Amino acid sequence: MADSSVADVDAQALLDEANSTSDVQGEPKFTLDLNQDQKDIREWVHGFAEGVVRPAAEEWDEREETPWPVIQEAAKIGLYSFEAVGQFWADETGLTLPIANEELFWGDAGIGMAIMGTTLAVAAIFGQGTPEQMGEWIPQCYGDADDVKLGSFCASEPDAGSDVSGIRTSAKYDEAKDEWVLNGQKAWATNGGIANVHVVIASVDRELGSRGHAAFVIPPNTPGCEQGAKVKKHGLRASHTADVHLDDCRVPGSCLLGGKEKLDERLARVREGKKAKSQAAMQTFEASRPTVGAQALGIARAAYEYALDYAKEREQFGRKIVENQSIAFDLANMKLEIDAARLLVWRAAWMGRQGHKFENAEGSMSKLKAGEVAVWVTERAIQILGGNGYTREFPVERMHRDSKIYTIFEGTSEIQQLVIARAISGFHIK
Repeated sequence: MADSSVADVDAQALLDEANSTSDVQGEPKFTLDLNQDQKDIREWVHGFAEGVVRPAAEEWDEREETPWPVIQEAAKIGLYSFEAVGQFWADETGLTLPIANEELFWGDAGIGMAIMGTTLAVAAIFGQGTPEQMGEWIPQCYGDADDVKLGSFCASEPDAGSDVSGIRTSAKYDEAKDEWVLNGQKAWATNGGIANVHVVIASVDRELGSRGHAAFVIPPNTPGCEQGAKVKKHGLRASHTADVHLDDCRVPGSCLLGGKEKLDERLARVREGKKAKSQAAMQTFEASRPTVGAQALGIARAAYEYALDYAKEREQFGRKIVENQSIAFDLANMKLEIDAARLLVWRAAWMGRQGHKFENAEGSMSKLKAGEVAVWVTERAIQILGGNGYTREFPVERMHRDSKIYTIFEGTSEIQQLVIARAISGFHIK
């Protein structure tokens, strides 16, 4: 029979080894604790969201205009800048960017998108551009605190939303002038027409479908690039959304992200029947999905917290409504779903930052779950507030309107399900 004291010592040694800060390879142990930098950034962004964004939310939602003064305030503290986004992205865990987005969108989603909408254009330049292109164009997406600018990523079209293979905007190369000539119409472009820099997805070889796409930078004040109709939206009304018309829009050859040599090599591989890397639009969307999911989380959390506080104060039939099981259980499930969605978002963000392939479409999982949770939680928040929740005097009505787009843009919920189904089955499900 084994000596129990020896067994106790061995067990303690195993526990000590398991709880050590590093394994034998020097890699960090698994933990869900945020580091101090992450906590500081979360507190910083939350403070701005609480002190500046929330007090302005109702006004800019009603005005349906870009909140330039709020963006400028964000620029003054360094939140609206490439330096801030670079700092968020530099986090080796991948969590700081979704953490910052959740806090900002907790303040208000419309203003949050007005501040963060530029990031999608920046992500395209960062993901596909050369170092020289990054250095030239990314700063111009932001401007500075005294003269803030915006960036716009233009992929969708009137007949090509979720189906990016249906893009009809064309890009033809004029070799004599070393210029690309773009023609077409973009739809649903955040900051479209008012941006300083537009990044446009266009087809350079329509016969190749989505594999024949490329991304182009449209410099400021380029002739032939103009705003079309501004969209009057159900939610995110403080964020500018519009069509962008490209009419013989000429840009220098240097505005092709990645350069012509790289494009020609990729197109040659495709024409030979070889597998190509991710096409231009989807490469940007894949990288952004966990961040978009974090934005939806911020909306959901704001609605849940408001409904919880309301239920603890509101009295009906002589007691607080939170004492009713139906209300309490709703709140419990709201909290459960938010936390579950956050874990999916954090997992996808971590995987993306570590370079792990989304074998089971983990990026799509995070965006799908967070978007659906945001819509459900905000709807339940309205129900808990009753008639008050249906009025614009209480913010959950606005949160509900803001949440719905997260089941639609950057890939509808149905598209996310399709991506996941294809990934887990190995079949090209249609």
